[in-house]
Amino acid sequence: MELRALIPWLSGRVFYPLHERLLGRRTFAHWRSLEASQWLSPCEIRELQGRKLRSLLAHARSNVPFYRERASEKIDGPEDAMSTLPTLPYLTKTDVRRNLDDMLWHDSPGGLHPSSTGGSTGEPVQFFLDRRRQSFDQAARIRSHRWFGVNPGDRELYLWGSPIERSRTDALRAARDRLFNQRLLDAFNMSEARIDEFLDAYDRFRPTSLFGYPSSIALLVAHALRCGRKLDCAALRAVFVTGEVCWPHDRKAIADYFSVPVADQYGSRDAGFIAHQCDQGTTHITAENVIVEIVDGDRVCPFGESGEIVITHLDAYAMPMIRYRTGDQARLLPGRCGCGRGLPVMDVVSGRSTDFLRLPDGNVRHALSIIYPLREMPGIRQFSVVQGEDYGVVVRVVRDDSADRITHDSVARRLRPVIGDDVRLDVRLVDHIAPSSSGKHRYVTSHVRPGASEAPIRDR
Repeated sequence: MELRALIPWLSGRVFYPLHERLLGRRTFAHWRSLEASQWLSPCEIRELQGRKLRSLLAHARSNVPFYRERASEKIDGPEDAMSTLPTLPYLTKTDVRRNLDDMLWHDSPGGLHPSSTGGSTGEPVQFFLDRRRQSFDQAARIRSHRWFGVNPGDRELYLWGSPIERSRTDALRAARDRLFNQRLLDAFNMSEARIDEFLDAYDRFRPTSLFGYPSSIALLVAHALRCGRKLDCAALRAVFVTGEVCWPHDRKAIADYFSVPVADQYGSRDAGFIAHQCDQGTTHITAENVIVEIVDGDRVCPFGESGEIVITHLDAYAMPMIRYRTGDQARLLPGRCGCGRGLPVMDVVSGRSTDFLRLPDGNVRHALSIIYPLREMPGIRQFSVVQGEDYGVVVRVVRDDSADRITHDSVARRLRPVIGDDVRLDVRLVDHIAPSSSGKHRYVTSHVRPGASEAPIRDR
């Protein structure tokens, strides 16, 4: 076996499975189960959901103080569990912030693993994961990649900016990349010079799949087109996009340039791996792991009607997420995809949408580069960032009542490394941030327009 073929085999068959076992995660066993269950009939998948929901509600009622009154005790079978679910109260981000400790199963096998997210509303939320949920979410991701012929261990290039990855030392990050056959490019720092380096890195690595924010990949494509640069796409099988709305013109630009399918993944750190497009363009719900409801107020919407996405994660035992309001909009669709899978289908109408921050020196920062420092400051309940045409940045922050440590100076210290010292920064501590006309808060809005030499990111 030649070296270039041996590396994916070792990564996918040895290093990656070993890594998951050492962490106490049964990722590969769950993946094999998902490979079979996707071909069940819709009725069989719903029966599977009912069994898992019944177990989850019983666990939450017995082991999680917050759910002792919420989880119904009048459930005899899976069918009762599914019919009872719409009668249970919604779980909101405010509920999580106010009741975090009471929502936890402190005896969870493998411990509690903290994470945080701002969700779609701009309100930071801390939560905890267990090994069970981590492994099921990761298994679902592996399965969705397999829909496009991408296997564990195949070369995957990330255009991403997660602080989890960025917080590792360069040496540890590089070692992990080599073992898993992955490479990470920093989507939080995309100056023209850096994008040139990214294009060179792509050609050296020749990935099987490209994964990242759609706006960042579209920015890379626009720069490559301006420079007349054509990348080596011989090995590429798919581009996977997530983290924000993939607008149609960005999708077309990416697909036209790479000449491979562009598949959208919908999910979040708090709600889990929710849905993924198959090779026919249909967005399938990961129904073995999550139950998706579409609601309008207290009413569950029928097929075809848009509403808010409410998630029940069937494998979140350390911190059950039962009827969790995401703030995103979608609709469930009737029928079955031509791919033959029995997984239900949905259409995400609107999700998280972010702007870039553009700096006077030509550097481009993904909006998440300023979102992450803000959402991880204890005491910040809500925030918004607006960049004016003069590059100046106005940050509005709503503090928790007890968060006296959040000051103009403390916020500025966290953000200066992102925007630099030459950009005017105005931090305002406010009592309320009004939502947009859609009812959702936007994290970041930038009014700086690309220069004449740059292609616009997206129409506004």
